[in-house]
Amino acid sequence: MGGQPIGPGMFKAAMADTPREALNWRLAFSVICFGLMGAARGLDEGLISTTIAQKSFISEYGLTKGKNLTAAELAQKQGNITAMVQIGSVAGALIAFIACDKIGRIWATRQLCTIWIIGTIVYITANGNYGQILAGRFVMGLGIGQTTVVAPAYLAEIAPRSIRGLCICIFSGAVYLGIMLGYFANWGTSLHISNNSADQWIDATVMHIIFAGIILIMSVFALESPRWLAKIGKDEQAAINMSKLRQLPAEHPYVRAELIDIHDQLEREREATLGSGFFGPLKELFILPSNRYRIMLGLMCQLLGQWSGGNSITIYAPSFFALLGTTGQSEKLFATAIFGVVKLVSSLICAFFLVDFLGRKRALSIGIILQFISMTYIAIYLTAVPAITSGGVRSESAKHAGAGAIVFIYFSGVGWALGWNSIQYLIGAEIFPLRVRSLGTSMIMTFHFVNQYGNSKAVPIMLLKDQMKPQGTFWFFSVVTLLGLAFTYFFLPETAGKSLEGMDELFSLPWHLIGRKGEALTAGSGSVAEAVARGDTEKVAYIEQAEHAEHAGTAPTTQAK
Repeated sequence: MGGQPIGPGMFKAAMADTPREALNWRLAFSVICFGLMGAARGLDEGLISTTIAQKSFISEYGLTKGKNLTAAELAQKQGNITAMVQIGSVAGALIAFIACDKIGRIWATRQLCTIWIIGTIVYITANGNYGQILAGRFVMGLGIGQTTVVAPAYLAEIAPRSIRGLCICIFSGAVYLGIMLGYFANWGTSLHISNNSADQWIDATVMHIIFAGIILIMSVFALESPRWLAKIGKDEQAAINMSKLRQLPAEHPYVRAELIDIHDQLEREREATLGSGFFGPLKELFILPSNRYRIMLGLMCQLLGQWSGGNSITIYAPSFFALLGTTGQSEKLFATAIFGVVKLVSSLICAFFLVDFLGRKRALSIGIILQFISMTYIAIYLTAVPAITSGGVRSESAKHAGAGAIVFIYFSGVGWALGWNSIQYLIGAEIFPLRVRSLGTSMIMTFHFVNQYGNSKAVPIMLLKDQMKPQGTFWFFSVVTLLGLAFTYFFLPETAGKSLEGMDELFSLPWHLIGRKGEALTAGSGSVAEAVARGDTEKVAYIEQAEHAEHAGTAPTTQAK
């Protein structure tokens, strides 16, 4: 295994090292329960992007350019409604750190679902009150923002290392399940409910309550994370839960290796601790060089991902389709709904076939290249055919080129789903040590929603003719995707196949080696679980001694390399 890049051979080897019992119904249930939380953010993006294009909503909240609103004021009002969930999500992501650490992953899920439902009720009962609709969407954000911390952290902690990428990417896949359902719901209501009825957008928005309710009920039957239980000193319950999740007896080498790694990492973290309470872990994040690199990595993934244009197109899809020549409300909403299908299928392909099979870096690089080609084509088209943005007459060749631009909108969705959308959740969930995982993930996702808020507010203004214009906006997206490709090559390490506890060795390397050579330099070494997988007899002996020492009250003497 040493030094080989991630690929089909290594993926098959990793799967061969995973007992068949570990891939069971209980693991699948837990992954579905927490993976579905991705639909929270997806539903909001899919619903709000098409809701603000619904005639009933436009009429109810005065979203029409005219005597009362200039183009800039209309863009500002639309941005406020769209972005209010992101503002609430900033606070929600911060709350999630406290909830995850204090009450655990399961109870954190229950309280966020409750907040999510309350916010939705306030939102759909606004009845034309602009202030109430903003308040309701803010409260929704308090719940939705927590999902991006709680769910990926839980999924990373319960997943076997061989399929950790798949399990976490179920969350990002559910984002697109939510987006697709949101798009189709509003398209359907636009066809079958009168444009004069508020039910046109309210009936679709009720899907928020349905999904929150499903997750809330499923959480009653889910198991708490063994790693969180071990962190708070409930070692016996941690062993029981790990045994149930793997469907293996607690004394099985696979289970014992995972538990020993968890306790070893906790012990190392306690020795390296820089204080207790909130400020202790905070200092560890920014004083320890390995953690500083982790924070930098997570923040840059959010920054480059959010401003690559993929998320902007998701939120304002009807506007972009209209910009490229798709006319008529139903046609725009239908094109947007198909866009949701494309993204969902792409995210599932990434989850099941790419992120563990090819590795994180290759999957992300493929996605970024697809985005770059798509954004560049659209930018060139908008620059070459300015008539499309001014409402002028287009030639036949320009119309054909415009059809190509619409196709490239779909390709950009494929690239975003394969690349940044999956990685922005996956990397943050798997790179941090257990002691600071909730805090680190919380900080990264707080930055995620700050960026998303800025993006939601900025893009409608960037598209205005007296600002960057549509062509300038797409040139901007194109440059950011190119920067993202360079960042991926130089700084993003390959983490596929690594145990959570084995990440420490990777991030202990000099900073300039982690991204380019980290996987090769740390292959064949790491955690006890990885040693068991590759048949390292010395570390297997360490497991036996560690277990014996625990019962005898002494320390093991075998040195684990």
